[in-house]
Amino acid sequence: MTPAGPATRRIGPGGPTAGHRPGTISFVPPSSTSVRPTVIRRRVIAALGLLVLLVPALTGCLRVQTSMGISSDDRVSGQIVAATIPIDENDKGPELTVPSALAGKVRVQEYAQDGYVGSQVFFSNLTFGDVQQLATMSDQSAGSFQLSLQRAGDLVSLTGRVDLEAAPERGTDVQFTIAFPARVATTNGDRESDSIVSWKLPAGEVSTLRAEVRYSDPNTRGFAGWAGIVAGGAMAVTLLIGALAWFTRNPTPARTPSNGRPGS
Repeated sequence: MTPAGPATRRIGPGGPTAGHRPGTISFVPPSSTSVRPTVIRRRVIAALGLLVLLVPALTGCLRVQTSMGISSDDRVSGQIVAATIPIDENDKGPELTVPSALAGKVRVQEYAQDGYVGSQVFFSNLTFGDVQQLATMSDQSAGSFQLSLQRAGDLVSLTGRVDLEAAPERGTDVQFTIAFPARVATTNGDRESDSIVSWKLPAGEVSTLRAEVRYSDPNTRGFAGWAGIVAGGAMAVTLLIGALAWFTRNPTPARTPSNGRPGS
């Protein structure tokens, strides 16, 4: 079984809507309404954790694709896809639920593409504090994607560590893409454009992510863009998706569906 390639991504004005194709992210930078007179020279923007879905299974096709964009006011918009090949017509794959605190900012819809089924999460104009609450979308822990963003003046640094040693090497498709509001100066990822970087993360390995970009500190323009930012130290948050339970209750390898779509 060879997983399908990555979905098309688009960064542009306007928040994600139901009409957007899978793989599309868009955001609207929030307005700044007040000005703070002092500038913190070094500040930890946040450390975000997103699911990379480590599953202790020897068989099964897995797709996890995370795309996000950071606006010039340090707001985050994007999407997460978590999907698997179904073992029968009743299997819906990983299912996620929107936290009540994020109602209106996050929506989840069923995902069905290229023979995969699961969930697709769209989020728009989140503060970094909001991103923490994505961890409540599922109570099944299957691994973590640790990602930190730090600001020193106008320099923003992204670092991350992804442990996929327990993921099945056959049929695993894990990707992460991030769009910055300015040209990326240095990175160990693949440049999709001047401001967009992506990583295709191999199963069975531990990978690191790194990128640096310069753009003006929103603290010098207004306070609104910093609502929810965690300062003083890095933290790790894990977005949990219930695919581990899916594999546990379906230990047998997936069969080929009757419609001819590939199984694993």
